[in-house]
Amino acid sequence: MEKNGNNHKLRVCVATCNRADYSKLAPIMFGIKAEPQFFELDVVVLGSHLIDDYGNTYRMIEQDDFDIHTRLHTIVRGEDEAAMVESVGLALVKLPDVLNRLKPDIMIVHGDRFDALALATSAALMNIRILHIEGGEVSGTIDDSIRHAITKLAHYHVCCTRSAEQHLIAMCEDHDRILLAGCPSYDKLLSAKNKDYMSVIRMWLGSKEMVRVMRKKGIEHHPNFRAVKHVPFDQFIQLVAHAGCMIGNSSCGVREVGAFGTPVINLGTRQTGRETGENVLHVRDADTQDKILHALQLQFGKQYPCSKIYGDGNAVPRILKFLKSIDLKEPLQKKFCFPPVKDNISQDIDHILETQSALAVDLGGTNLRVAIVSMKGEIVKKYTQLNPKTYEDRLELILKMCIEAASEAVNVNCRILGVGISTGGRVNPREGIVLHSTKLIQEWSSVDLRTPISDALHLPVWVDNDGNCAALAERKFGHGKGIENFVTLITGTGIGGGIVHQHELIHGSSFCAAELGHIVVSLDGPECLCGSQGCIEAYASGIALQREAKKLHDEDLLLVEGMSMKKEEVVSAAHLIQAAKLGNRKADSILRTAGTALGLGVVNILHTMNPSLVILSGVLASHYVNAVKDVINRQALSSVKTVDVVVSNLADPALLGAASLVLDYTTRRIY
Repeated sequence: MEKNGNNHKLRVCVATCNRADYSKLAPIMFGIKAEPQFFELDVVVLGSHLIDDYGNTYRMIEQDDFDIHTRLHTIVRGEDEAAMVESVGLALVKLPDVLNRLKPDIMIVHGDRFDALALATSAALMNIRILHIEGGEVSGTIDDSIRHAITKLAHYHVCCTRSAEQHLIAMCEDHDRILLAGCPSYDKLLSAKNKDYMSVIRMWLGSKEMVRVMRKKGIEHHPNFRAVKHVPFDQFIQLVAHAGCMIGNSSCGVREVGAFGTPVINLGTRQTGRETGENVLHVRDADTQDKILHALQLQFGKQYPCSKIYGDGNAVPRILKFLKSIDLKEPLQKKFCFPPVKDNISQDIDHILETQSALAVDLGGTNLRVAIVSMKGEIVKKYTQLNPKTYEDRLELILKMCIEAASEAVNVNCRILGVGISTGGRVNPREGIVLHSTKLIQEWSSVDLRTPISDALHLPVWVDNDGNCAALAERKFGHGKGIENFVTLITGTGIGGGIVHQHELIHGSSFCAAELGHIVVSLDGPECLCGSQGCIEAYASGIALQREAKKLHDEDLLLVEGMSMKKEEVVSAAHLIQAAKLGNRKADSILRTAGTALGLGVVNILHTMNPSLVILSGVLASHYVNAVKDVINRQALSSVKTVDVVVSNLADPALLGAASLVLDYTTRRIY
């Protein structure tokens, strides 16, 4: 058992009042039912579920194969405030007997309806622990008062958004008893596949008053109009996903519909205060100036990106894990975390740094790597595969590895904020497109990486050049942290880099800035892979050193005493470096020439950008750092000779830089 100190199954009572809260509670109920070794489930149905006018929606609970322990008729007929109060009173009269018979360890209550307030009041007064779903949200109506009242009665809280979590903390709730899980319905919404929706596309869901008004207007005679009491949730998902626009004032419009990017026109002030995605257009005073018509002209038929404000599709596993952690031996009495009079208490940053993470992807010439990277720069888990040679195989492998990593992130308590991709070549980061690739990565030009990956994972995606990513890694986690102007040079298979000026990365007008490996240091130097001559890369890259090592080896001038090579072993830059260390003068001369070429390039950078710091990154950095410093002392203007030249201390700048693309952007919006 995962429960702390519990030696029996946790008896969970789930009480559902209407079809709306059942769509949020059902995924949790399925999860509880799937783990009978940990939980016993009791289902209580009350409220509008049992009213014919609303479609007798308790039947869909039975169709989902849940045993309903108790049905409570608690709705007093009437459509005014007095009927609502009488319904609460009736529920308070009937609930004690049910709870006495069930004796649950915990009751799960959802949302902000008056029925839920009756449930929470009864459970609290009968010393039953309460888990409240979707507390901390703001909508701007009487629902707020009811929702916050339930929050004060509840012992545990599952919220959907970071803002809701902050509201709960501000309301003095215990941070250790708050779980930021996302909305449970998003677990189903984000996994919903396209189905045959034509059978439901003509349905319309609305209140009795709305239907009455439409009938007075004669709209019921229109072939596309149909009034129904209830649309099953699976059909409703398809209806919403394929709609040209949704109009109304339901919370569904500002919450669930965002999962599909369907345009929404939110009428009136009922949802004022709710967090919304870019797909929602508000019409506050809808009765003037034909505003609804204008809004329809703007919204109808648009397709917006999937909004994940309210969840990432992994809420239920988090909630089940949270339930298992509840210790029934802890005192039942709630403790409120009131701030001290003099000292300010803010949100615990360690909690945020623990959970917020990025998926980082590094597309190298040889390997394809994916990692879960935390806000602190810790690589929580890493996956490595050989980089396929074709576009189709490569994209398929990226998606497969990312999906595997995103699934594992739930198990290691990491909340994925987005995907960052580091790749060779020229990249348009605004569109997420690889414009032109290096020769090391085949079939990798004019490639849209953002769209297919974002569509598959329902996550925002950022893409940038590997040199720029190395600079971002240094800015967030390395020597560049807090430095206003610095340059990073990658010394590996090729030569790349990134420039940070006034704390911002420079991309250039055609996204070709910081191609530092192609600074020309000799007009008649060796040919470079770019087609030019005398580039730094033609002298100092791993490929260039390997080329020179092969020449020496072919002339039997590479190996010296203390070196040996197997017959089938491929000559590499490492052999050249080893030979130079063992006294091979020709090898040493080649390395000094390479270091000088790199140093001259750095001098040109100093005279152009005047950074205060130069960071050498990559496998060859330590072999070049002294040579670069010597060239600066000999060739640079005196005003730039004071520049610091250091070797990067980051173990994996490509992955950390890819993660920085995500973490820098998302946290900039949070704080």
